Amino acid sequence: MLNSAEIIERAVNEFQRVQTHMKNAKRENATQTYEELKKDYKSIKVVLDSLGVNLTDIDEIKE
Repeated sequence: MLNSAEIIERAVNEFQRVQTHMKNAKRENATQTYEELKKDYKSIKVVLDSLGVNLTDIDEIKE
């Protein structure tokens, strides 16, 4: 079973991965891909927020 630090670490890593893909999709004008990634972005953001993670420094998309 994962402890809270491991859960947070995995969620932060996934959040950063999704943001990277979102930036690439936006740069390539892949609007459908961007919108699909945005759903994941929002879900992970809610999880991190509920875990008390300060997203100020790591949220590059800010949506």
